[in-house]
Amino acid sequence: MFGQSKSGAPQNRIDSLIGAGTRLDGNLTFSGGLRVDGEVCGSISSDQAQAGTLVVSEQARVEGRISVSHAVINGTVVGPIVASDSLELLPNARVTGDVEYRQIEIQLGAIVEGRLVHQADTGTQALKLASSG
Repeated sequence: MFGQSKSGAPQNRIDSLIGAGTRLDGNLTFSGGLRVDGEVCGSISSDQAQAGTLVVSEQARVEGRISVSHAVINGTVVGPIVASDSLELLPNARVTGDVEYRQIEIQLGAIVEGRLVHQADTGTQALKLASSG
C-alpha cells in the first residue's frame, strides 16, 4: 500500500487536470494521475519513480509522445504511445502513431494508425534466455 512499485496498479484518483478549452504548449511530466480534457502540444510522461496514470478524454487532443505506466485513451493522440504496464483504448480513441504496451484493451470503435508493439516482461525474458542456453 505504501511506496507502490513502478508497476503498481493504475491510479484511481486524478491529481491534475488540463481542462476543456485549455491548450498547453510544451513537455509535461506528472506523478499520480493526470486527466486531459483540453489540448496538449508536447510530450507527456509520468515520473519514473512511481506509476502514473494518464486519462485522455473524448474531447481531448494530444500532439506528442506519451510515455506513462498506465494510459486510458478516449480522445485523439497524434504521436507514439509507450505504456509500460497497461493501455486502454476506448471507443472514441483515435491514435496516429506507434503504440508500445505490456497489456492492452481495445474497445470496438477505437482506431490505431500505426504499429502495435508488445513489450515482453524483461524479467521473464531474461529467465527464458538463461534457461535455454
